[in-house]
Amino acid sequence: MPRKTNAVIHEPARDVPVIGEYDVCVLGGSCTGVFAAVRAARLGARVVLVEKAGCFGGVATLSLVNVWHSPLDEAFERPIIGGLTLEVMQRLERRAAVKHRERSPHWAWAFNPAEMQIELDELVTEAGVEPMLHTSFVAPYVVDGRLDAAIVENKSGRGALRARQFIDATGDADLCHRLGLETYTAGHLQPATTCATLSGWSTLDGFDLGKTMLEHGATLNLPQGFAWGTTIPGSDVYMLAGTRIYHTDCSDAAALTRGEIEGRRQVRAITDLIRQHAPQAKVTLQTLPARIGIRETRHVRCHHQLTGDEILHGHRFDDAIANGSYRVDIHHQDKPGITLRYLDGREEYCCPGQPNQVGRWREETSENPTFYQIPYRSMLPRGPFDNVLVAGRMIDADPLAHAAIRVMVNMNQTGEAAGVAAWQALDSTTAFPALPAATIRKTLAAQGSVMID
Repeated sequence: MPRKTNAVIHEPARDVPVIGEYDVCVLGGSCTGVFAAVRAARLGARVVLVEKAGCFGGVATLSLVNVWHSPLDEAFERPIIGGLTLEVMQRLERRAAVKHRERSPHWAWAFNPAEMQIELDELVTEAGVEPMLHTSFVAPYVVDGRLDAAIVENKSGRGALRARQFIDATGDADLCHRLGLETYTAGHLQPATTCATLSGWSTLDGFDLGKTMLEHGATLNLPQGFAWGTTIPGSDVYMLAGTRIYHTDCSDAAALTRGEIEGRRQVRAITDLIRQHAPQAKVTLQTLPARIGIRETRHVRCHHQLTGDEILHGHRFDDAIANGSYRVDIHHQDKPGITLRYLDGREEYCCPGQPNQVGRWREETSENPTFYQIPYRSMLPRGPFDNVLVAGRMIDADPLAHAAIRVMVNMNQTGEAAGVAAWQALDSTTAFPALPAATIRKTLAAQGSVMID
């Protein structure tokens, strides 16, 4: 282990070349970031999209999480999500790369994450977005109190991307954090998961992996957690989300490194457990993710913190830019399993190998909300920088609200809203805090997003 030291070195000042000037700079190439960039570019903005990995898609591709949740309300009656989420699924359908699940609170679409990578490439290219892969955001560059450029570094060296508007879609709020804006982490961070794909899953023939992990996982130092997954369309390859990386803040470099290694160790332990307890099976590890699946790290303090009470009671916002119906889904740090809370008042505690414990978080009522909303204000950072928006899982939300809104179909919509807002700010020369929410909503609706009053 290296010896810890308080020593510092002096890095000489240097000139950094401006390698591009744009209307909008989007940092982070998850589906959220891609959708922000595409929305702004389709409206006419010059957009650059920066991603530190070698492909776009984030959790959907790099982390192998190949399911998206329902675009309908909790009663499966009313469409509440449209826009680029539906468009991408339709594009993948034409390649037989997606399958549907009707009226399921668990997921609505399962897709091939490799096909998703290529589809997002095409979406970005068609929109005229300038992609910058294998490019890391390094630091903000501020002039006279205004964010003027993002300094990045890649194989070609260090350079500055100058832009008029910036969207932080990094997941960990890297831009806002380095700007010195207020960020915070929850006391209970939703734990991360390392997914994997395995072939030969059908040969398990009724084998209960969750129960086996609960009863025998300790022999291989497997923490008690929760296991789920689905096959990739058109194949026998199964995406398994069965690991749980406890007490790890993945916005910390050392913790992230430990989490990546621990997640892979747990995947191997699961495959060893299968070999021990289902020796007849022919299950083979096929793919490990390029990046751990992170549920939560930093949040940015914005003009409104979305609360669990607002989610569970279906509060309406006049500046709503997204709708969702995915239940509150709490992955515990202190016990196995998950707790689910639904808008109709039901609550379930689901633990592998045990019957679900069903109850209520509130008494029955004659009418129930069937969806919730995310307001624009929860994407608008507090502080002096009026040309910065956030999109994705770091928006301002308390732990209960975050447990519901963090899934991709919800965060996709925050990306689209950020892209539209960036265009509106350019078109009207209005700073983000002063943008009328009605104009953002009107433009989102015109581009296929579902806006509900």
